[in-house]
Amino acid sequence: MRKRLGGFRPSRRMLFAAGTAAAASTVVAGTAEAASGVASIPLGAYGSGVLSSWEGFAKAISNEAQIRRTRETDGVFMFGDSIGVQDGPPLARQLAQLGINMAVHNWAGRPVTPAVDALDTWAQQYGLPHRILMSVGSNDIFTPPAVAAQVDRTMQIVGDERTVYWVNIQAARTGLGPDVKVADQRNSAWINLQLAEAARRYDNLRIVHWAEHLASSPNRLSRLLRDGLHPSIPLGQNARNGLIVSAIKSG
Repeated sequence: MRKRLGGFRPSRRMLFAAGTAAAASTVVAGTAEAASGVASIPLGAYGSGVLSSWEGFAKAISNEAQIRRTRETDGVFMFGDSIGVQDGPPLARQLAQLGINMAVHNWAGRPVTPAVDALDTWAQQYGLPHRILMSVGSNDIFTPPAVAAQVDRTMQIVGDERTVYWVNIQAARTGLGPDVKVADQRNSAWINLQLAEAARRYDNLRIVHWAEHLASSPNRLSRLLRDGLHPSIPLGQNARNGLIVSAIKSG
C-alpha cells in the first residue's frame, strides 16, 4: 500500500506551526498562571502529564441495530474520544443529510490503542463499511511514541479496500502551566508527524488537517478551541466537522 504520487504531504514546519501562538504566549501566560495559583501536575515522561483512568468517563456507543444498519448501507464507522462524544451527534446529522449513516464508538479520555481495539472488535463482530473515521490521538500526548504502531495496526485491520479518515490533533491546554502547554504542543506535532508519515505508506489513509486549519489564520486557536484542545461550540465544532465531511465527500 503505497501513497499516491502528488498527494498532499504537510511539511514538518506546517505541523509544528499548528500551536505556535499557544507556545509563543507561554512566557506571559506563565506569570498570570503563577499569580492565579494554577495547580501543577505530574509531568510524566513526555511533559504533558499522565493519562487519567478514562474508563469511567462519558461515552457514546451506537446500539447494535445502528451498527448493523450502517454496515449494511456502507456508511461510516467512527472511533473517537471526548471530541467525538461532543461533536459526533451534529456530524451524524450532517452525514445523514448526504444519505450516509454513521455508527459511533466514542469514549472520553481514550487514547489510540483501545480505540483500535474497538475497531478490531467491530470488524470481527459486524464487518466494516468502506469508510472508517478515526477521531483519536489527543489523549496520546502523554505517550506519543505509541501512535505509529496503532496506525499501522488500524490499516492492517481495515485492509486495502477501505478508506481511513484520521483527524490530526492540536493540544495546548490553556488551564495548565506554560511548561505543560509547550509539551502538549511538541507532543501534538510528534503525533501529527507520525500520521503524516503513515499517509506516505498507505494509499487509503486520508489525514483530516485540523491542526493546519487552526494554524492557517490568526486567532483561530482562540476562536475555535475552548480550552486549547476541545472545539468551541458552535464555531470550532462546525469547522472541524466541516473538514471531516469535506474529506468524506472527496473520497
